[in-house]
Amino acid sequence: MFYMTDSYIKKHSDELYLLLRELALIPAPTGNEEKRAEFCKKWLESVGAEGVYIDEKKNVVFPYQCEGKNEITALFAHTDTVFPDMEPMEYSDDGEIIRCPGICDDTANLAVLMMSARFVIESRVQAPSGLLFVCNSSEEGLGNLAGTRQIFKDFSGRIARFVTFDGTFGGIADKCVGSHRYELTVKTKGGHSYGAFGNKSAVFELSKIINDIYSITPPKNNGSKTTYNVGLITGGTSVNTIPESASMLCEYRSDDRESLNIMKKSFEMIFEKAKADDVEVSVTLVGERPCMGKLDPDEHESLITICEKAICETVGSKPPRCSASTDANVPLSLGVPAVCLGTCAGGGMHTYSEWLDKKSLMTGLELGIKIALALC
Repeated sequence: MFYMTDSYIKKHSDELYLLLRELALIPAPTGNEEKRAEFCKKWLESVGAEGVYIDEKKNVVFPYQCEGKNEITALFAHTDTVFPDMEPMEYSDDGEIIRCPGICDDTANLAVLMMSARFVIESRVQAPSGLLFVCNSSEEGLGNLAGTRQIFKDFSGRIARFVTFDGTFGGIADKCVGSHRYELTVKTKGGHSYGAFGNKSAVFELSKIINDIYSITPPKNNGSKTTYNVGLITGGTSVNTIPESASMLCEYRSDDRESLNIMKKSFEMIFEKAKADDVEVSVTLVGERPCMGKLDPDEHESLITICEKAICETVGSKPPRCSASTDANVPLSLGVPAVCLGTCAGGGMHTYSEWLDKKSLMTGLELGIKIALALC
């Protein structure tokens, strides 16, 4: 089978880069993945995939020998990018470096997933437990992992292990970072900066909330990591107006369920403290990513070991284990063994300067195929 893999990669190298470019030039902000999803579906069908469909959350789903199976292995890569742009972004390839926003996160991994699916089809790989290939939506930002949640709803109790291709070489995420995200709006009377001087300012009241958040000492529980952040602030009318409204987006994260609950109570106390007769505070939970659930440690370790071995053989070094916030949060919260790993090398992720080491994509495809074969 290794000979077949090597031959397949060499035969389809040009097509891999073409697929990458075609995907990269299709805008896919979170919530607007439909054009990329339609492309993925048509491409998979063109290489022989049967039964491919797009579900209500814009996931492209390809069940391979899954009928009647309840120990399915799921292989994912997300279609959405963190960028809001609805026009194709600049793509450049100098032969060594490919530059395009979203190229590593997650377009290169998506191309690897799709080409791995093609290998499985062309090689007529036997998958006694079934393989579920999913080009999933809504991984980034406030997508709230809606795509992955839908898959675990539709395939409830049937998925036994889960691998998502996301990011770059260098680590394997075997623990998930849960988070809660809030949109908070403060409203006051406001008024003219001179004539109504003394009226409460929504910006000032919001700033007091922010100050209280940044005064929190994050909990530390058994080596866990907990963080918080205020990521976006808006409000006000003009330089000579006392602001009557101001808003922010904020979050806290932790790879420990107990610490996440402690942060929840701390934030809620701060929000409640800010309320007054002349200060209206409204809070909306806009994002919630789950933390670790109860896993069978042996089954989880088995999956991690299989993926580590494939990475060692392909990339040449054992990847460090880490925590991350990815599509793997969903299965891990449900007690399903899951990991997240990258199939490319590059940098600048979540910036407009994102880049990919072009030759790494061939190594990534070899890794993707090895993992698919090992988990059949």
